[in-house]
Amino acid sequence: MTGGLGRIIKVSGPAVTAGDMLGCFMSELTRVGDNRLMGEIIRIEGDTAVIQVYEDTLGLSVGGPVERTGELLAVELGPGLIGSIYDGIQRPLPTLADKWGDFIQRGADVKRLDRERKWKFIPAVKPGDRVEWGMVLGTVQETPRVVHKIMTPKGVSGIVETAVEGDFTITDTVVTLEGGRAITMRQKWNVREPRPRLDRIPLTEPLLTGQRVVDTLFPIAEGGAAIIPGGFGSGKTVLEQTIAKYAQADIIIYIGCGERGNEMADTLNQLPKLTDPHTGRPLMERTILIANTSNMPVAAREASIYTGMTIAEYYRDMGYKVTVLADSTSRWAEALREISSRLEEIPGEEGYPTYLASRLGAFYERAGRARLVGRPDETGSVTIIGAVSPPGGDFSEPVTQASLRMASTFWGLDYDLAHQRHFPAINWLISFSLTYPALSAWYAVNVSPDWGAMVKKVHAILQKEEELSEVVKIVGMDSLEDRERIMLEGARLLREGYLRQSAAHPTDAFCSIKRQEKMLSTYLFFVDSMAQAAERGISAETIIRFPGMETLLRLKETPEEDMGAKIESLRNEFNLYVEKAG
Repeated sequence: MTGGLGRIIKVSGPAVTAGDMLGCFMSELTRVGDNRLMGEIIRIEGDTAVIQVYEDTLGLSVGGPVERTGELLAVELGPGLIGSIYDGIQRPLPTLADKWGDFIQRGADVKRLDRERKWKFIPAVKPGDRVEWGMVLGTVQETPRVVHKIMTPKGVSGIVETAVEGDFTITDTVVTLEGGRAITMRQKWNVREPRPRLDRIPLTEPLLTGQRVVDTLFPIAEGGAAIIPGGFGSGKTVLEQTIAKYAQADIIIYIGCGERGNEMADTLNQLPKLTDPHTGRPLMERTILIANTSNMPVAAREASIYTGMTIAEYYRDMGYKVTVLADSTSRWAEALREISSRLEEIPGEEGYPTYLASRLGAFYERAGRARLVGRPDETGSVTIIGAVSPPGGDFSEPVTQASLRMASTFWGLDYDLAHQRHFPAINWLISFSLTYPALSAWYAVNVSPDWGAMVKKVHAILQKEEELSEVVKIVGMDSLEDRERIMLEGARLLREGYLRQSAAHPTDAFCSIKRQEKMLSTYLFFVDSMAQAAERGISAETIIRFPGMETLLRLKETPEEDMGAKIESLRNEFNLYVEKAG
């Protein structure tokens, strides 16, 4: 319902000041100028309001009209979300492209969900049942993998009068309650308002990503939050896209927030062609993309994070495991900084607004495992993985530091590792996972009782390598004893054979947790065996010249079904080699 008409009195980038706005409210949506650009009220002073416009404000003039809508910035929720590609304010990009071509017309307004497509609705309730907020009214097979649960909207309760099976559009009535209340498959939700949950559940299971350095050394819990800080060229986007392809989540929501257009274009071209390794089906059957590139308006970039998170919480409330990948939160923070400067707010550190930490905290707080409203016996989760782009790779800058205080997992990318072509370039000396102790029981039961001991050993070997490397830099390799040279060789095996992983190799790009256990136990066997051979008096140089060393380093390229035989062959070959050398 239209709330009234104001007029433009000032334009400063995406911030527009409007007069004659008496009766407006915070976060109210507006239509600004003759092109009816979408905006949101972010400050009210008397009868004037400051509006954050989500589109390019070029051409707006003083005295232009400002139409109040009486609505909040909200996302439209219902069947048809999966497989979609949206901009930051949930406008479907393929629909915009079909209507206006490569250049989106300012003020473009299209329906968020398809109003014409019909969905097979199967009711889960019958006449006489009492329903309340969050209860499942029926289901729709949205994709072969995702069953979309139609839930009772917020604030609605009553006795079911009719619930009919059949093919319906999202605006058709599927359930009616006594008293005449009609319920459709379409809902709306304010993006700034977190969807409620009954309570949080402890994080006890990992979100497996298929990336060895992550799943082995620094796992993220299902429902946890991780950040990936790293300088330009260190591999943040590739790592996030790899996790999007292979993470063991029911739903993936990828938010390209302020990324370069060519990178986002590659993502939009590649993901629809990929196959889900867990099902063999197209990956887009569990993926939603939100694209807001660096040349798009900053206000929409700021909103894109909330758009993606609200959709994630909607699928969480269906009982799904949802993973949100935000690339990157630094670009989002830069949008906050630009908007803050337009509002002439007092800046904080490095020009960021003083509320930066609280905004980041509110975002990461929306992660977690939860019992669901209306269905306390069911659970769902939202896991957040946010990339951070610190200028010059400086981890002491405000966005990285504020994110560090919120996230339980830290994957610090190292430019030197990336320069050495070691990917993922996660520095094992600075990264951490605070949830690892809570996940240890799961690994012991589902992977191996020895998993925790093996991981501790890997950390110890890599730490020792760092210490020995400092010695070598000062006095040279010849100063080391044979056992220390063997330790360095063992660390090299772990680094190059296990931790390094190619996102482009068809076999190595994804590594199941069972395959990781086989590989890790094999590399640690060779580390121990080489140390034992050195103790028997065999020289380090002889041990390192083992002919199967290159084959061992390429074990990661071996298909899982052939790995057992290859490992057995390498072990026997090494034992024979040591016997002859001894």
